Amino acid sequence: MKLKKIKKVAILGAGVMGAQIAAHFSNAGIPTLLFDLAATKGPKNGIVNKALAGLKKLKPAPLGDASVLGLIEAANYEEDLAKLKSADLIIEAVAERMDIKKSVYDMVEDYIAEDAIFTTNTSGLSINELASVLPASLQSKFCGVHFFNPPRYMHLVEIIPTNNTNPQVISDLEAVLTMVVGKGVIIAKDTPNFIANRIGVFSIVSTMHHGAAFGIPFETIDALTGVLIGRPKSATFRTADVVGLDTLAHTITTMKNGLPDDAWQPHFEHPAWMTALIEKGALGQKTRAGVYMKKGKDILVMDTEQGEYRPQNAEIDPQVLEILKKGKPQERLLKLQALKDSPQAQFLWSIYRDLFHYCATQLEDIADSARDIDFAIRWGFGYAQGPFETWQASGWNDIAALIQQDISNGLAMANTDLPAWVNEVEGAHMAAGSYSAAENTFIPRSNAEVYSRQLFPDRLISEQANYGETIFENDDFRMWHQGDGIAIASFKTKKHIISRDVLDGIRKAVSIAEQDYKGLIIWQTEEPFTLGANLAPAAQAIASGQVAQVDELVDVFQQTSQSLRFSSVPTVIAVRGMALGGGCEFSMQVSSVVAAFETYIGLVEAGVGLLPAGGGLKEIARRTAAESFGKDLYPMLEHYFKKVAMAAVAGSGTEAKAWGFLKPCTDIVFNAHELLHVAKAKVTYLADKGYVSPAEEQNIRVAGKPAIANMEMILANMLEGHMISPHDYQIAKRIAIVIAGGYVDADSMVSEQYLLDLERKYFMELIQMPKTLARIEHTLTTGKPLRN
Repeated sequence: MKLKKIKKVAILGAGVMGAQIAAHFSNAGIPTLLFDLAATKGPKNGIVNKALAGLKKLKPAPLGDASVLGLIEAANYEEDLAKLKSADLIIEAVAERMDIKKSVYDMVEDYIAEDAIFTTNTSGLSINELASVLPASLQSKFCGVHFFNPPRYMHLVEIIPTNNTNPQVISDLEAVLTMVVGKGVIIAKDTPNFIANRIGVFSIVSTMHHGAAFGIPFETIDALTGVLIGRPKSATFRTADVVGLDTLAHTITTMKNGLPDDAWQPHFEHPAWMTALIEKGALGQKTRAGVYMKKGKDILVMDTEQGEYRPQNAEIDPQVLEILKKGKPQERLLKLQALKDSPQAQFLWSIYRDLFHYCATQLEDIADSARDIDFAIRWGFGYAQGPFETWQASGWNDIAALIQQDISNGLAMANTDLPAWVNEVEGAHMAAGSYSAAENTFIPRSNAEVYSRQLFPDRLISEQANYGETIFENDDFRMWHQGDGIAIASFKTKKHIISRDVLDGIRKAVSIAEQDYKGLIIWQTEEPFTLGANLAPAAQAIASGQVAQVDELVDVFQQTSQSLRFSSVPTVIAVRGMALGGGCEFSMQVSSVVAAFETYIGLVEAGVGLLPAGGGLKEIARRTAAESFGKDLYPMLEHYFKKVAMAAVAGSGTEAKAWGFLKPCTDIVFNAHELLHVAKAKVTYLADKGYVSPAEEQNIRVAGKPAIANMEMILANMLEGHMISPHDYQIAKRIAIVIAGGYVDADSMVSEQYLLDLERKYFMELIQMPKTLARIEHTLTTGKPLRN
């Protein structure tokens, strides 16, 4: 497809959002100008320089790798406006005030290139009103965008056209945001707070309203409205603290002032407790106090009656907990509604009822279809299902009747009836598409060319994925294809753990692909890629004295890795999310990797008292020999040693390449839904150019005994400084021995199989140690590492 070329981006405003948006474009490799006012004291770019320094400290990290910070150039309006002419995309991200935004437009309007796209990042201000001050020459290229915080991690971006925006500008921007920076784009109407904030903030307002009405404390509300109902663990009030109580209050005020005719308008008020906290400067996470406050190791909660913080005491009604944890999803809401003697059950029913009521009423005015509302809430607020999906899954007609009954009885937040369309359909999402109240029909997904790259996009409740034709499968593994001559392998285990059936499946898949297909891709239908090998059988075998069985299993793992490396057809891993342990080792062996930007990869075996024995350490030794400049292998070896011994996990695909866990030929893809498309293109490219598998190496130069001594010295210092335990020392020492090639002279030549044998030898030593077995058992039981 033809994509608008964005060679440079300019961000106007170096506040928290502006700086992070700049960081994400730099993550994508795009040079970015970050503007702000000229400082009155010190260097003119002092404000921007401070913002750039702050990017290094922010958590979660906005930068995929520290090196990309060099792509951001500091600029100020006083000296650097001429530089703006080089930008192909300009995003204004100053404070959410009409007067401030318009003053910036006055400064920059003469410096915007003719073919540039000019946007304003706002969470709810009128885009048409902002556009009204622009000259005619800028009207057609101007629109609104709304990134969600933190912009690197939140999938949603809303695009809001004005009445005069050129449709091609919207199409170009949608493609760039989708493909280049990996966002889920919703085209929204220019209504107050657009789609996600309009619905999401209403949900918060409704939760606050009903929480107070039923007398439920903040921490209990959060326990009820988080992961138990498929929402983020930050739930309601922790989310408010993260967003900032002042920001939430501003958004509520925008709805109150901008929606005078909204039937729910009387509820768009700040609760007294919120006003009091804001007046005291307790704005949430950014001021270290809001609804919650951390005191020492404890997190206290505000008691609105006492006006002070107290220890948390979240208590969930056992009947409610039983329904939420064990009830069938399609029955939960009906059971909660029927549980009349439980305030918590009635609270949950009420927040869902009013959310559904509000969405159904506002659909025609704020969104093209129910799809846009559901994806906006999923991508922008982290809900597992959108409001219409939840309603439909719970029984559309039954829930609609109960909502209307509560409206008639005066129990709902507004007394307006459900719109007529609700009773004319069987759900908001059907095979034909999603319901549009404005068009009174079901409309399909966008057919924009950019979405043809998403072979398996996010699905709605009405949609099923067709994962091609099965070639073969066992209990834990499936090999399949889509009729294009490329084989795909996917794991069926929980968290895509690598079991014996997975190992057998991979080797069989390689063999079949070599005979019948252009290549083989390993790709999972959902995250994570894999959390590594299934250690339970190995630990049980050791405990029962079956040491030889474990040794044989490690050998099979190594053979599997080598089969991926030496396959006569290209093998490509398409990885996203967590790829730990064996997942990282497989990625080090294959012909090539296509990695989502949000890939978190590492050799973490040391955390469970082991060392990587699936070919990962062999690859480190081999790559060090092949890629070190000059004769000295030690500097690169020490780099790898520290990463593996400390069980470090790269924070992005970009960082994994910089560390060397991913090959230099790895392609980084920002939209994870495009991974399989790009992986197929990579297989085709490798096959078409006449792929030749590598030969097994017999002469790998290793660092030997001097390198082991150096690494042992590092470990001795760490042990003396109480930075590691004696068992950590034993693990790391064996890692050092393997990657250095064992106790041989420096510059000795060894084979791949020799290095694999070393891996297996020292893995077997470690797994028989009681402290390693204790670590494995603890991790399998708790999901957390044990440092013993």
